[in-house]
Amino acid sequence: MLTAEIALMSVALTDKSIRRLGGVDIWYGVLAGAVIVFGVARVVWGAKGYEYYLANHIFWMKMALFLAVGLLSIPPTLRYLSWRRRLKANPAFLPAAEEAARVRLYLWIEAALFLCIPIAAAAMARGYGLEG
Repeated sequence: MLTAEIALMSVALTDKSIRRLGGVDIWYGVLAGAVIVFGVARVVWGAKGYEYYLANHIFWMKMALFLAVGLLSIPPTLRYLSWRRRLKANPAFLPAAEEAARVRLYLWIEAALFLCIPIAAAAMARGYGLEG
């Protein structure tokens, strides 16, 4: 979903792409919520037990990355909502180039941090992050 947002923001925005961005962003949020639910379930009821995760430094780095990605997704979401409202009020509305560039920057930073999450997961799977 993040890749779709980046792709939509990489071309000239139109009324259609602004509406589509809102829909993609909703699914991004839904999937992020599902990841959280399944992740918590795995920590609580998973084979390794919650103690493994709570004592693992890489796990906490992964959680910090996930939180950072989540926080960075807020400004673009607010922009999409604002753009959709403004588009409803004025069908000719298009965001300023600087505003779109700012949203693109947030998306690319999100993507860069997001790529670190599976790296951290792979490190955890190999036993890194535990002391001793």
